[in-house]
Amino acid sequence: MAGDEPAPDVGTARTAGTGFERIDWTAVDDADSTVPPAAVAAEALVFFSLVAAFVYDYVILANEAPTVGVVGWDVTGVEWLLVVVLAIGVFHAALPLARNRRLTAYYWRQFQKNRAAVVSLGFLGFVFLVGLVGPLIWTAPNEAIDYAAAYQPPVFAGGSWAYALGTDAQGRPLWHLIVYGMRVSLEVGLISMVFAISIGTVVGTAAAYFGGYVDEVLMRYVDLQQTFPVFILLLLLIYLYGASLLLIIALYGLFSWEGTARLVRSEALQRGEEAYVRAAEAAGAGRWWTIRRHLIPNVSSTVITAATLSIPVFILGEASLSFLGFGDPDVFSWGRTISAGRSDLPNAPWISTIPGLFLFLTVLAFNFVGDALRDAIDPR
Repeated sequence: MAGDEPAPDVGTARTAGTGFERIDWTAVDDADSTVPPAAVAAEALVFFSLVAAFVYDYVILANEAPTVGVVGWDVTGVEWLLVVVLAIGVFHAALPLARNRRLTAYYWRQFQKNRAAVVSLGFLGFVFLVGLVGPLIWTAPNEAIDYAAAYQPPVFAGGSWAYALGTDAQGRPLWHLIVYGMRVSLEVGLISMVFAISIGTVVGTAAAYFGGYVDEVLMRYVDLQQTFPVFILLLLLIYLYGASLLLIIALYGLFSWEGTARLVRSEALQRGEEAYVRAAEAAGAGRWWTIRRHLIPNVSSTVITAATLSIPVFILGEASLSFLGFGDPDVFSWGRTISAGRSDLPNAPWISTIPGLFLFLTVLAFNFVGDALRDAIDPR
């Protein structure tokens, strides 16, 4: 009887009297998955815990107490997004690299050929660590004026170690302003990048694979968005609702993915003609299965490069807005600190130049790392 026939083995083309369309692609997906069940369970547990903590923060505590009472840290909405992005990075970037040690070692050998990129990676590691942990160690700057501590020079210019990098016109330690500026730069760069890269990758692969009217509609929308004056929209929203870091991140993330979409589409069009894609289609694989298991993994080098090179663009964009006075007045970004020290350049140049140097080195380091990653992971 038909019901007594043994089920076809996963990955086999057919059993007696059956065709390729009988393949259970869900079973193939599960069998070929390189993600251990423990990692999937751990990721689900982490995100469930984050959702529970977010609900606890905004529903139970509201504004009555800090989220982490031990250190007095009241987690903001942008910081919750940063935690989610970091969790995504751990489970979808760090753990896969740790599991595939041979490929990771190969990439690292290729990356090491660029000495400037290795130094830049070390500097970015420092910025990343201090930006995450620093605000829990050093007190937040405030608007109070301490005339006794104002305009203290850095230690290398005759100042004291109590203010190693000097102070600004209000007596705030410049190191504290730089540390909190690092946190703002991480938030803007990483969160905006995840939004922009995710949307651009989905749109680019869908346009390349489906083609026809789908490709035409998506690419014409990309053309329209590229000509849209996002800066004018940002100014309008700031005028209507006030400046906020979350608004800036949302606009950057939702209106900066068209370049990535075009790059991914171009790469996916080439990959779509490869034999493995045609073989999967002939064997009955669905469109979204082919996109998820073949196209997106094989355009990952383009995606990673675009992601790395987009982060400094977002960081520099936010600093420019803050420098011009359109940034969030409640956060101490590097652009705001640089702008505040403009009038003191003749007498206290360190107020603007030291944060400006950190901004310059961070943007330059990301560009070095992005170029080296492109050379390491793209054999062409």
